[in-house]
Amino acid sequence: MALWRIRATVDDRPGYLSVLTASLALRSVNILAVQVHTTEAGAVDDFLVDAPDSMTETELLTAIAKGRGRDAFVARAEAQGLVDQPTRALALAGRLVHEPDTLAEALVTLLDATEVRWRPEPLTDRPGYEAARMILADPAGGSFEVLRSLPAFTPAEYARAQSLVELSGAMLRRHQEQTVLLLPDGAELVLRAATIDDLDAVRDLHARGSAASLQRRYLGSGVPSDARLARLLEPAGGGRTLLALAGDRVVAMGNLLAEGDLGEIAMLVDDDWQRRGVGTALLRRLYAYAEQSRFAALVAHTAADNVAMLRTLRRLGGGAAERDGTLVSVTLPIAGNRPAGRQTPAAFG
Repeated sequence: MALWRIRATVDDRPGYLSVLTASLALRSVNILAVQVHTTEAGAVDDFLVDAPDSMTETELLTAIAKGRGRDAFVARAEAQGLVDQPTRALALAGRLVHEPDTLAEALVTLLDATEVRWRPEPLTDRPGYEAARMILADPAGGSFEVLRSLPAFTPAEYARAQSLVELSGAMLRRHQEQTVLLLPDGAELVLRAATIDDLDAVRDLHARGSAASLQRRYLGSGVPSDARLARLLEPAGGGRTLLALAGDRVVAMGNLLAEGDLGEIAMLVDDDWQRRGVGTALLRRLYAYAEQSRFAALVAHTAADNVAMLRTLRRLGGGAAERDGTLVSVTLPIAGNRPAGRQTPAAFG
């Protein structure tokens, strides 16, 4: 038996797909996978089939025609064709998460393109596609021209390609947001936004932390569960979490959790990296993010004996501290933004 790829258009009417599949079955052609692309001209059916070794391309085209298929395309397929298109797209998306600059290679693989040309000039026309040509904006600048003589591109293929472009753009922006921080003692750290992929590294940060550090960060509520850490890494409602990394190791985490136009900020710094300016650097960047995101104010809840945190908050413009037993709350108003108009929230970090 031999693998073939078949693409044909049939009228988008009940029963017409079954006529085509029956015509193939009569010639001992086994359908391994099928996709249906809706177009203005009709339903474009994309098959991966296993046909007898003796069957020729002409015989397959004849079977398609007898099954009411038109504008047929037939080509030999490789074993990797057994992977269905949605699975292939997901695999390529996973690769782009870690290597967003491989977009051109991903487009070739996704679309079985004969050629992908990159042009440095910005698009003069809107992105789109024709039968044998697809134009996509490059998130890094310029544009991609994707070429394939046959079969003709479909709306579904364009939508998948556009999704990969958008994913690549998002990952490139995230990579560009990385900042190298030079500490006063000469050490260098990388600061960047957190993602759920950082869960293991952040769990290790907590495992290394002393009981006193964890107490100051979580105010006695104990070490957070993985589910809670996941919520901290990708906070809802416009919040943000920043990490400081020494190599592959996370040595500090700064959280900004949103509740309407108010935000709560909190820090956890590895014991070996405390009092070296790491927490201050994270707090300054979270404050800048809050300014851009139109937060009205930030609040920090910390232990009364956390002198380093209180000093940092004062340097950032924190107002008078409100003390409740061993807990101190400090509010950081954000100049130019709308007043919060309600009471300081309780700790929710």
